[in-house]
Amino acid sequence: LQAHGMQLSDIVRVQVMLADMSEWQRFNAVYLEFFSDASPARSAFGANGLALGARVEIEAFAVRR
Repeated sequence: LQAHGMQLSDIVRVQVMLADMSEWQRFNAVYLEFFSDASPARSAFGANGLALGARVEIEAFAVRR
């Protein structure tokens, strides 16, 4: 984001893929450290076989305002 003159407040949507949906609460606690008040729209789903054995994958969509 910084490389493009943007910041976390420019994120409008986040898509979260978890290897194990039972880790949602743990993930959400960390997520809220970054997006506490005006969280962007988000969706989350369980995904089997994330790249390189990852436990979580996040796509963030930002808009330059």
